[in-house]
Amino acid sequence: MQKRKMIALAGISLLAAGALAACGGKSSGGSSENSTYSYVYTTDPESLNYLLTNKTSTSEITSNLVDGLLENDKYGNLVPSLAEDWKVSKDGLTYTYTLRKDAKWYTVDGEEYADVTAQDFVAGLKYAAENEASALYIVQNSIKGLDAYVKGETTDFSTVGVKAVDDHTVQYTLNQAEPFWNSKTTMNILFPVNQEFLTAQGDKFGTATDPSTLLYNGPYLISAMTPKSSIEYTKNENYWDAENVKINEVKLTYYDGSDSDSLYKGFDEGAYTMARVFPNSSIYSDVKEKYGDNIVFSQQDSTTFYGLFNLDRQNYANTSKTEEQKSDTKAAILNKDFRQAVTFAFDRVSFNAQSVGKDGAEAKVRTSLVPSTFVSVDGTNFGDVVEKELVSYGSEWADVQLDDGKDGLYNVEKAKAEFAKAKEALTAEGVTFPIHLDVPTLQSNEVLVASAQSFKDSIESTLGKDNVTIDLQMLDEDAYNAASYFAENASQLNYDISISTGWGPDFEDPSTYLDIFDSSIKGSHSYVIGVDGGSDSAAAKTVGLNTYNDLLAKASSETADITARYTNYAKAQAWLVDASIIIPYNSGGATPSLRKIVPFTDAYGTVGNKHYPLTYKGLELQAESVVAKDYEAARQKWLDEKAESNKKAQEALADHVE
Repeated sequence: MQKRKMIALAGISLLAAGALAACGGKSSGGSSENSTYSYVYTTDPESLNYLLTNKTSTSEITSNLVDGLLENDKYGNLVPSLAEDWKVSKDGLTYTYTLRKDAKWYTVDGEEYADVTAQDFVAGLKYAAENEASALYIVQNSIKGLDAYVKGETTDFSTVGVKAVDDHTVQYTLNQAEPFWNSKTTMNILFPVNQEFLTAQGDKFGTATDPSTLLYNGPYLISAMTPKSSIEYTKNENYWDAENVKINEVKLTYYDGSDSDSLYKGFDEGAYTMARVFPNSSIYSDVKEKYGDNIVFSQQDSTTFYGLFNLDRQNYANTSKTEEQKSDTKAAILNKDFRQAVTFAFDRVSFNAQSVGKDGAEAKVRTSLVPSTFVSVDGTNFGDVVEKELVSYGSEWADVQLDDGKDGLYNVEKAKAEFAKAKEALTAEGVTFPIHLDVPTLQSNEVLVASAQSFKDSIESTLGKDNVTIDLQMLDEDAYNAASYFAENASQLNYDISISTGWGPDFEDPSTYLDIFDSSIKGSHSYVIGVDGGSDSAAAKTVGLNTYNDLLAKASSETADITARYTNYAKAQAWLVDASIIIPYNSGGATPSLRKIVPFTDAYGTVGNKHYPLTYKGLELQAESVVAKDYEAARQKWLDEKAESNKKAQEALADHVE
């Protein structure tokens, strides 16, 4: 299940800046007629098949090419896209969408192919279900009859709760009411596909290197695409909402991270009109001298980055460990006190400083998979409820705070205390020290290398190198991605700890984060912690994943009382913090950049794929660099407008109930 999905740190580090930009075609007063957006991208997609692949490297492309039922506006409201209106039954189980009649499918050359119809949505879900789409988990237990169809218990797709009422009306029937259902419609898994074209393409549909194997109904067409070189888009002039597409061309150049200064130089020379800047760079003093008033720090976003323990490593393609050290490492990782020791020993502020500098390092910290303010539990932040639940697991959690922007987990004394307990137990098992932990590191990316070195320094300095040794395995891009991001099962994972993974939420419910480690769900991302075989493997039993799964099941079953539902999910999040299987360390966003984007013209969202920085629709450019004080003033104005707009949108929901 990968959404913004399982996100590779190398691939998102620039997107997370919240600062993409454009060059060419000077603008006036925010107008972007005949403008060109030019910047970089960092990861080539494995596929353009948006229905089967859910990785960010795919969705950041296809979300600009294909529309779904709804999309985000600049205040984060869900607004009509291919669906011009929708209704929900009083019991919350049936959603009926009326499609606009001017939406068309186009070839890569911009030639009209067919109308977009309700049957296209049925065809898309059927294709996804029959081909084990990686994002099925988003809807498999939501849509009536879909789980049974996926499992082969039924073979008639007409029993699944999606149907074309007529050419321009598509209807979904759910198993239980989901107030957040509409937010799921911005995910690729619910996007349409033309059956005739799909059948003609066969296995070639969505081939990564062949844009002609897709049909387009969205704002852009791919005009050029060369792996590890460039990706270019051209505005779809016949697009149903063309007037709200302000950028005519998008030109992205491949960037491997080896020369971070090249981004600023490209901006300064006019090749880019955005640049992620790096305060630790040797040329940062020059950047500040010339553009000191223009360095903008973006807001934290909903993507959470974390370290991952591999609970049952099988792949040792990159290691310097002896056989005895491999066994010792496995035993240590399965010891909760050891995992907690590493969690408390991790200095996240120092780690973040390698990317955003000392001034911005703390503001980027996140210590909980579900952000503290992601949802409210009867007026209380989700994170505050988690903290109260966490205390029940032991005194070490009594004073822990999980608020964004502070490292409430880094604690040298606690780290040493937990390690002492772990060492005593492991020594009794015959384990010898130091424990060697392999951490894959992208050798070409200087910022990631510096970050990995910071992780190594904080763990070894706190716990002692004679107790724990972090072995940075320097890999090229292909080996680095294969070790984690592109691995398809636990046996392919090539690490003891990975610090290169992130997750962005699919829909507006805590389950969108927490379910990714539910080992009872087929297709969940539990494999990234080394658990392939559900909850019955020895490793899963040792760490108690069944307990976590049960907590999630209890939360999921509560559909009527939203406070009870979120409280139960807070209990699951508390278990995950205590188990320390994953180690959250920062969020997307909160990074410094220079830009020529009119502030807050982009689509905003915390979930799904229809918002910036995944999409360019709505984004406007300006001729001069944004001034930081102007950006902040615009942000305050936007926040006020957003609050009012969100309130009105919430009140208008009643108009959609049948």
